[in-house]
Amino acid sequence: DEAYYLYNAANDRDYGQESIEILLNVMENNSEDLVVAVAGYKDRMDQFFSYIPGLMSRIGNHIDFPNYQADELVKIAGVMADQLEYDIRDDAYPVFKDY
Repeated sequence: DEAYYLYNAANDRDYGQESIEILLNVMENNSEDLVVAVAGYKDRMDQFFSYIPGLMSRIGNHIDFPNYQADELVKIAGVMADQLEYDIRDDAYPVFKDY
């Protein structure tokens, strides 16, 4: 998660670039036996891929997940609260949604 933190162009003593180069080499040499998943916010991942030539093409599937809408988050919170045996008052849901 947040794979873009591997690369820090501002720090020449950062080992992220070396780690990425090793990862690319391992991906190349083991392409039939290896699954690599990287995740992060789309805009930051796009920037991350732009810094590392060849990385985007070596990752075969790119999946973009849309952000949740406020109503969806409220429903998720309700389910989670129920599972934890918490009660959310009905008048709290609009406040939660606005938050």
